[in-house]
Amino acid sequence: QLQLVESGGGLVQPGGSLRLSCEASGFTLDNHAIGWFRQAPGKEREGVSCISRSGGTTNYADSVKGRFTISRVNAKNTVNLQMNSLKPEDTAVYYCATYFTAFPAMCAMTPYMYQYWGQGTQVTVSS
Repeated sequence: QLQLVESGGGLVQPGGSLRLSCEASGFTLDNHAIGWFRQAPGKEREGVSCISRSGGTTNYADSVKGRFTISRVNAKNTVNLQMNSLKPEDTAVYYCATYFTAFPAMCAMTPYMYQYWGQGTQVTVSS
């Protein structure tokens, strides 16, 4: 069974940090680009960050550049999202997603490219 499971969400004060992880089971992430998306209540799902199959290309939404860092550990079939300097507007459900790609140095920030999705983890930034 193909599955993505996110972890690491929670409640944090503004300025704090969280590290989200996404572990794949039932398939290997080696040939997949991976993305993190988020959806706040009443808003559309938006791309936060993505990482290419090779790991050499990363993209970030303007709103998180300089604060979030995506990384992948293929040996552990895992992708991480380190989130620093969190703001209340970062509050959302965060999802990881993947798609198979033949292009090692590209990743997409649009959700319709993605084939597999996790169930999401809640991140709440509040004092």
